[in-house]
This record gives sequence, C-alpha cells and structure tokens, in this order.
Amino acid sequence: MPCGAWSRFIQLSADGIKRFFGNISLVVLLNLLIKPGWVVLENIVQDRLGHAAFGLFTALSALTLVLATVSDLGLTHYSVKRVAADPAFLTEYFPTILPLRGWLNVAALFAMLGVGWVIGYRSYPLVLLGAIGVSLLLAQYGQFLRGTLQAHQHFNTDAVLSVFEKFLLLGLVLVLLPLGLTLERYVGVRVVAAVFTTVLLYGLMTRLFGRVRYRWQWGQARTVLRETVPFAVITLLYGVNERIDMVMLERLASPTEAGYYAGAYRWVDAVMMYIWTILPLFFAKFAGAVNSRQEQRDLLWFGQRVVTLPMLLLCAFVLFRGEVLFWQFKHSSPAEVARMAWCLKILFVNVLVHSFFALYASLLNSTRFVSTVSRLVAVSVALNIGLNWVFLPQFGAIAAAWNTLLCAVFVSGCYVWLVQRHAEIAVPWKILAKLAGIFGLLCAAWYAMQTYLQLSWLVEAIVAGALFMVLVLALRIVRPAELKQLRQRKTEA
Repeated sequence: MPCGAWSRFIQLSADGIKRFFGNISLVVLLNLLIKPGWVVLENIVQDRLGHAAFGLFTALSALTLVLATVSDLGLTHYSVKRVAADPAFLTEYFPTILPLRGWLNVAALFAMLGVGWVIGYRSYPLVLLGAIGVSLLLAQYGQFLRGTLQAHQHFNTDAVLSVFEKFLLLGLVLVLLPLGLTLERYVGVRVVAAVFTTVLLYGLMTRLFGRVRYRWQWGQARTVLRETVPFAVITLLYGVNERIDMVMLERLASPTEAGYYAGAYRWVDAVMMYIWTILPLFFAKFAGAVNSRQEQRDLLWFGQRVVTLPMLLLCAFVLFRGEVLFWQFKHSSPAEVARMAWCLKILFVNVLVHSFFALYASLLNSTRFVSTVSRLVAVSVALNIGLNWVFLPQFGAIAAAWNTLLCAVFVSGCYVWLVQRHAEIAVPWKILAKLAGIFGLLCAAWYAMQTYLQLSWLVEAIVAGALFMVLVLALRIVRPAELKQLRQRKTEA
C-alpha cells in the first residue's frame, strides 16, 4: 500500500475506533453486564427443566420470534427516522401508528397460533405458544415505543430501558429457582416481565411527549405500510434463516435434540452480539460513502480487522475447550454434555465464517445490491430447509449445526464474489490471509499444548491469549503507529 494511502488508512482506523466506542459504549457496557449473567442463568434453567422441556420452549420461542419481528413491518425503524427528521411527525402520525402497531400484534398472535396448529401443536404446547407469543409481541411493542426516545436523542435512557426487561426477568427467575422451577412458571414470569416493561415504557413516553389520543386515518395507515412492508420481507428472510433450525429440530427429530442445540446456540448468540452491534455502525458509514469506492474500500479494510480479530481467539477457545462452558449442567450425563459441546464447536466455525464475511453483506446492503442480498438469503433459507428435512430426523442437532455452517459458507462466498466483481471494491486478500494465518498458528499452538503439556484450561487460555497478541503485532495486523496515533488522539480529547 502506498505511503499516502496507508496514512489515510491509519487516520481512518484511529478516528473509527474513537467514534465506534463513543457511539456504543453505554449500550454495550449494559449488555456486557446482563448478557453473561443471562446466558449462565438460562443454562441453569435448562438444566433444571430438562433438555426436552427446554427444547420445546426454545422451538416455540423461535417460531414466535420470527412472526413477532415481522409484525413490526419496519414501523420502529420508520418511526425513528421520521420523528428524528420531523418532530411534528409524532403528533401527526402516532395517533394512527400506535393502534396500527397494536392491531398488527393481535394479527401476529393469531398467525402464530395458526402456524403452530398447522405444524402439529395441540392443547398444552399450543397454550404455551400463545403465552410465549404474548411476551415476545409485548417486547416488540416496547422496542417500538423506545424508538421515540431514540428519535429525540435520549440515548442514555434508551440504553437503560433496552436491558431493563432482562434485569427484571433475571431477578424473577432467581426468585423462582429456590421455590421450584417449572416450564409453566418460567413462561409466566416472562409474560409478567414483558407486561410490566411495556406499561412502564408507555407511561414514560406519555410523560415525556404527552398523551397520544388515538385517531385512525386510513390514508396515513396506507402511506406508512406502503413504505415499510418491503423491510418486513427482508426481516422475515433473515428471521427464518436464523430460527428455522430450532423449530424443525423439535418437529422432525425430538424436543431433546432441540434442547441440545439450544444449549450450544445460546453461547453463539451471546458472542455474535459483538458482530451485530458493530455491523450497523459500518452500514451507516458505507451508506455515507456510497459515492466513493476508495472510502468504502478503506472502511472495508479497516472493518475487516475490527470485526474479525476478537473472534479468532474466542473461536479457538471454543474449538479446544468448549466443554467448559457447560459447567452448569449438573443434571446432564457426560454424553449429553459432549453432544452439546460438539454442536457448539461446529456452530463456532459458523461464527468464524460470519466474523470474516458478515461485513461484506453490510457493504452490499448499503449499495444497489440490497435485492441481490435478499435473494441470496432466500436461497440460503431454501438450502437450509432442504438439508434439515433430509438429515435432521436421523442425525438431530449435529446435522442442524453442520447445515447452518454449510449455508453460511455458501452465502459468504457469494458476498465476497459480489463485492469483488460487481461492486468493484478490492477485497483485502492480504489482510484475510494474515487473519487466517493467525487463527491457524493459534490452533496449532493450542493443539500442541493439549498434546504435550497437559495444562488446565485456564492456563491454556492465558498462554493462547498472550500468543495471540504476539501474532497480531508480529504479522502487523495492528501497527504500533496506529496505536500511537490513537493514544495521541485520546490525550488531545
């Protein structure tokens, strides 16, 4: 890279890191406080309820989550954008949008029950499906209400409220543990937490912005829906692509297999929070630089390191010591823990693929390739469903993990090809090779430690972490000049 280009690259890196942490510091801090605790608690809940009961709960949650997300129809994003641009939009349109959003929730609940009936749920599971659906729909409605806070720049308040329900639910479940935890009680406290949080959010919104008097206007409703429905289609594709495995596992294999998969996927979901937090920031940057391929290229090259580097160490740890993450499963047999650990390792290879290539989807979605990406996701969904239909009945959770990985590799390869050939933005092959080299050397060193040294998992992790830092600096993935410039900027600030 020429000297001038490298200077711009360093400048972009330092500025990007500074703005990156400035934008997400509070919300990430709060999520980092609640997410690990919630993952550990859910492991304990699954251990107490049993894999079959928790597998049924997770499958029902996955089904409701897809439809609950789609029921929003993009109204949250649309409202935030419009209120931020024109505060009068709140007074003019919310008397129609608020009841519209409520009726969409009612329609989504009936849709959930209808889909559940069609795929074979009856009596007790159908009642559970309705209760879980109510809690998730209320959570989605609360997120919609929080959009008014985001639009009016109340970011700190919004950050606190974004994790309030989780804190409340965590406390309620901790109270339940000594009293006796059952699936019905667990679902019940989720409904209680969702109702309380929604009422609180509605009260806060009316206190800050005044009471909204409902006033239905068909013209406004049609205008809003016409602008938001296309977003709902994309949301449906991504939701089905991510959640269909759990439902198909419970239906085609067994609730127990779904429980094994849920125990593994929980850690995947927690770690992926880092990627899903960062990608929207880069999406906005890509969109702002849509007329400059050079700037988009610099962003891609910078983002490749920001997104991928932290995940290399985490993925290596899971591949070699993933079983230690299931220490809470005191009532599970060694064979059950081993099956969950095997699922976890396959799924973390999937995480590794996303850490390398999910950024390319954000770049494509910020340009004219949105419809192309949607079609790719649709093909991935169809491929995943087909593979699940063939292999899940015989191989269960392991097959679901492999199918997810194969689909991720397929769609990621397409992303890279589109960026290189059609978007005409240079892919950072040298950086990709160095990152892959770091991961390979790290895995080789970890294998050697396990084979010849017989260390504890904690000592292995510390040694691997130190080696990881040495490799990053030795291969000049992060240059000392960047770190020096970043420190200087922090001092100046």
